[in-house]
Amino acid sequence: MDIEQKLKEQIKENPILIYMKGTPYEPQCGFSAKTVQILIECESQFSYVDVLANNEVRVALPKVSDWPTFPQVFINGELIGGADIISQMHENGELKSLIDSVES
Repeated sequence: MDIEQKLKEQIKENPILIYMKGTPYEPQCGFSAKTVQILIECESQFSYVDVLANNEVRVALPKVSDWPTFPQVFINGELIGGADIISQMHENGELKSLIDSVES
């Protein structure tokens, strides 16, 4: 299985998935830290992939998602966006509703 197929499988198999720089416990950039904090505030159960620990993923994911930056949040197999979009959705309540619909 090539890396792009592996990424598609990860996205499909994990209801809420964040590709980020670092880990939720030790984010390696401010945008990743902010996004993880928002997911935690929404009481989300999420999986993560550290793109700094896996260069192959960091290079291939933008081709798969058609999104050039990190973090990237996927919910139910769909790219939701990065830190700015997640922040906006959190502020207007959309994100919590979306997460609650996944986890119920």
